[in-house]
Amino acid sequence: MSQPLTCDVVVVGAGMVGAACALYAARAGLDVVVVDRGPVAGGTTGAGEGNLLVSDKEPGPELDLALLSGRLWGQLAEEFGQFIEYEAKGGVVVATSPGSLTALERLAAEQRAAGVLAEPVAGGALYTLEPHLAPGLPGGVHYPQDSQVMPALAAAHLLRASGARLFTGRTVTGVPRTSDGSVLGVRTDRGDIHAPALVNAAGTWGGDLAALAGATLPVLPRRGYVLVTEPLPRMIRHKVYAADYVADVASHSAALQTSPVVEGTAAGPILIGASRERVGFDRSFSLPALRALAAGATRLFPFLAEVRAIRSYVGFRPYMPDHLPAIGPDPRVPGLYHACGHEGAGIGLSTGTGHLLAQVLAAKTPDLDLTPFRPDRFAEEAA
Repeated sequence: MSQPLTCDVVVVGAGMVGAACALYAARAGLDVVVVDRGPVAGGTTGAGEGNLLVSDKEPGPELDLALLSGRLWGQLAEEFGQFIEYEAKGGVVVATSPGSLTALERLAAEQRAAGVLAEPVAGGALYTLEPHLAPGLPGGVHYPQDSQVMPALAAAHLLRASGARLFTGRTVTGVPRTSDGSVLGVRTDRGDIHAPALVNAAGTWGGDLAALAGATLPVLPRRGYVLVTEPLPRMIRHKVYAADYVADVASHSAALQTSPVVEGTAAGPILIGASRERVGFDRSFSLPALRALAAGATRLFPFLAEVRAIRSYVGFRPYMPDHLPAIGPDPRVPGLYHACGHEGAGIGLSTGTGHLLAQVLAAKTPDLDLTPFRPDRFAEEAA
């Protein structure tokens, strides 16, 4: 029988968040092993659009994390650049009525006070930014800090740069612990990995991993579809979405919700989202969801009515009841750390999450207060 692997930290999850955790932990001097039952970016990451957004976040802990993550993504862009298809293209949030414009401008003012670049755009000026928008829109807000990466490429490059030992195709079956409950690593279907620290970066399946370690984490899957068009010349310059997208993301509803989110890509196809619904891990094709996406996109950009959608894909975002991820040590299980539950913002928030977690693992004071992200906060509410 082979000897168990030994390291300082074992990260479960080879998606974008796990890759960022591995990178920053390794750069803090820790010996890291990453394990995943599937391939790199085989879960939520591979079904994402690669958004790095501040525009959709209200002032508070998530926006603070997004601003930190944006600065870190900027550093990684200088390091990896074109290899991760980083594009600082900015975002445009569009109001579709005078009332929604008033609410959007109010949000933008609050975001500016928190450090976001948010530039009001009058109706006519919208068409300088996006000439193909539907006519007659009252205005919007331009967010220069919004960016994008190709998520699968980014995860792969960050993992490679970390130097971590990567083991894909290994399913975690247990979390051995000492007599006092401390983590000893993970047990997999292909052998044990011994480590005093376990990072739960399992995304939508983070609740299952937490349970193996003896903790509860209320992560639920929230299904979302993306439509992909045929390749086109660059006709959409920014990430563009309607103002009601922010409210939909923050909703607690389990029912199908769609709000138009449209963006071009470096490769030519246009990506069209966004839908969200809680239906477990049902991957069934949903014609109503895709029809709603197409209808919303053509309301924003009428020319899309003549463009072919060549495929769609579906993913599951790790939904948490208060829409904040779990980041940091779990006081219920010594040696267990969480980095999951980011819902649809995991790509953008991954760098900040990995950076903060590495600081905690290295016994340093994290740059942000992790109290709002405490993994045991839901147990406290239920008590």
